[in-house]
Amino acid sequence: MKSMDSPPRRFSSQVTVTLLARLLTVAGGIGASIIVARRLGAEGLGALAVLNASVALAIQIGNAGLPSTNTYFVAEDRRNLAAASVNSLLFSLTVGSLLALGMISLAASRAKLFGDVPLPLVMVAAVSIPFQIITLLGANIFLGMGGLGRFNLLESLRQSFVLVNAVIALVVAGAGLFALVSLNTAASVLISLLVVLLMRSAIAGLKDARVRPNMDLFRRMAGYGLRFYIATLIPMMIIRADLLIVKYFRGAAETGVYDVASQVAAALMLLPGVIGTVLFPRVVAAHDTGGEMTCAVTRHTAFIMLLLCLAAVPTAFILPVFYGAEFTDARVLLLILLPGVYFIGIESVMVQHFSGIGLPATIPLFWVATLGVNLALNLALVPRFGARGAALASSVCYVLIFALVAFYFRAKTGKSVSSALLMRGSEMRALLSVITRSKLAAS
Repeated sequence: MKSMDSPPRRFSSQVTVTLLARLLTVAGGIGASIIVARRLGAEGLGALAVLNASVALAIQIGNAGLPSTNTYFVAEDRRNLAAASVNSLLFSLTVGSLLALGMISLAASRAKLFGDVPLPLVMVAAVSIPFQIITLLGANIFLGMGGLGRFNLLESLRQSFVLVNAVIALVVAGAGLFALVSLNTAASVLISLLVVLLMRSAIAGLKDARVRPNMDLFRRMAGYGLRFYIATLIPMMIIRADLLIVKYFRGAAETGVYDVASQVAAALMLLPGVIGTVLFPRVVAAHDTGGEMTCAVTRHTAFIMLLLCLAAVPTAFILPVFYGAEFTDARVLLLILLPGVYFIGIESVMVQHFSGIGLPATIPLFWVATLGVNLALNLALVPRFGARGAALASSVCYVLIFALVAFYFRAKTGKSVSSALLMRGSEMRALLSVITRSKLAAS
């Protein structure tokens, strides 16, 4: 019995630790956004949101699917660690620098695309791109090694700097957005240096490790990563591009309000994101082609997401208390996003079944179709309805991608959709037992 119970407990403990680390990052991000909103107003927060979204899109466009590919190849064979690390470092510096130059050139020639954010701000933000890619690829290598501690450390440090920098730049120094963006870029450089040191330490523990680029491995990873690339780029585009569309049609102030609702929605998606992060390398290692592991984890996720989304309803109405009266519409935007948040949370766990068995080309095609629908809805709704139209477009597309993945999961595994959504009686009793024991221990 012990051998059967141990893996689930280890899985739940890994989820708990990773979730706590992510909660700290979310708290840091929300705290920083409140400081920016109070000090610089909705327009300042909107400009920062555009910069962050632009950098995030550049990183997502340029990473070639290597983050998930690193996790997959290192989890499958630890001997790939050294070559994958060196390849990732060279790739980050080369492609990241090109992306930074491309973003600066685009801002210089097409300022309207960035909502007329000043070019010096764009330049400082763009400098962080190669260093953020180093951190992203390195963190996913550690995840493939089973090094969740290192993975969580990097996530916590990254967002902690965001809050600390906001306090230093805006509260202590009384400076503006340029100082904040500069500090955030400096933090990205420092964290990337830590990643390199951690990589070096991990490689040093290997026997006969060849610390050199491996083009054969890179070609194999690039071919595999193309499917991951599409399946991770498009969700990021759907999540981030709507901010840019709102900024283009409605201005910085409304973008800032929408960014507040988007941050809360992202916080709600945190738990399923963590669960998917922990589940992915386990599915790879277990070769769980039948989907049993994924079904069990998805059922629990669906139940918890329902509770979280219901709890978020009253939370929406207190957002203006923290951010100010000009953010009143954030509560409506969040309520529009909630149905989609629930379903995309479930999808982000269920899709790990396909990620862990090699990611069939059908999944990226689903995302391509969803992106087309999202862009059409945004362009139709945002000019007329503003951020509310963007929120509705996102929510509809989140439900759409869930439906596509859920029915594909049923077709490939033979498992009904309800078996992945509805907790069994024994699981509910076990959950209630855990809650009861926790209450007794607390009393």
